[in-house]
Amino acid sequence: MDWLAALAHLRAAGLPGVLVTVTDVRGHAPREAGAKMVVAAERTWDSIGGGNLEATVVDRARELLTGGADVPEHMTFALNEHVTNRHGNQCCGGEVSVLLEPLRTRSTVAVFGVGHVGFELARILARLPVSLHLVDSRADQVAAGRLAEVAGPADVHVHHAPAPEVVLRNLPPSSRVLVMTHDHAEDLILCDAALNRGDLAYVGLIGSRAKWARFRKRLREAGHDDAAIDTITCPIGLPGLSGKDPAVIALSVAADLVRQLEQELAPVGTARVPATGRAAPGDGTGSEGGGTADASATADVR
Repeated sequence: MDWLAALAHLRAAGLPGVLVTVTDVRGHAPREAGAKMVVAAERTWDSIGGGNLEATVVDRARELLTGGADVPEHMTFALNEHVTNRHGNQCCGGEVSVLLEPLRTRSTVAVFGVGHVGFELARILARLPVSLHLVDSRADQVAAGRLAEVAGPADVHVHHAPAPEVVLRNLPPSSRVLVMTHDHAEDLILCDAALNRGDLAYVGLIGSRAKWARFRKRLREAGHDDAAIDTITCPIGLPGLSGKDPAVIALSVAADLVRQLEQELAPVGTARVPATGRAAPGDGTGSEGGGTADASATADVR
């Protein structure tokens, strides 16, 4: 597998890596400018020349992976016998500069329910660099023709799932989940499955406060304590946006999600805000058909 195929492999597997490129060569060196390799936690692909040069670069690349770095880094090596090296001498006589580019894994976002709101949300999220899962128990909602407009830089995975909770159980850890199916019973099953995992970065449920009050009661009866139940956000979206149009709801939910993702990618030491901030009373996205958070009943436009 060459470096290009390795990048595709890491993305498909949801694994981080570091792309290493020889950017400049002066004098004699084992590889020419432009040579590349990929470093992952347990494997490497291709070569920038072997010896101390490559071994030291691999060590540093794995330090970047461990530290969660996302800023490229330059390194320069003198290849002569006068330099103290960690992995033996290289006496080619030249000098080599390399660029290390950390490649973070894409955040995973799963939308359960691709009805009116879910479809509009999918169209927006597909334009983001995420791994996007679209899940529905109804085959017609995830038909290829219907989702033809869901396109962009996202890696889109479409699931027709009569039991969507199975898809939820198989999502990567730290995924973000949005529950907005056509069936409140299905929504409740998905919330229960999400709480049983306990390792998701975010779980958002579309619906009114009245719906959420009923769900809290049912989730307690299922054995979940209040601390766990409080990790679910309902209503979802930005405070202050109360429009009922599916596109408005989708914009609100997407904007809040982007806020979360930006916080996740913020450099270490940057102030962060909670990922599960709830809408203020009377504000936010209401339910599957939109409406205010306090609406006791809404049109079902899922």
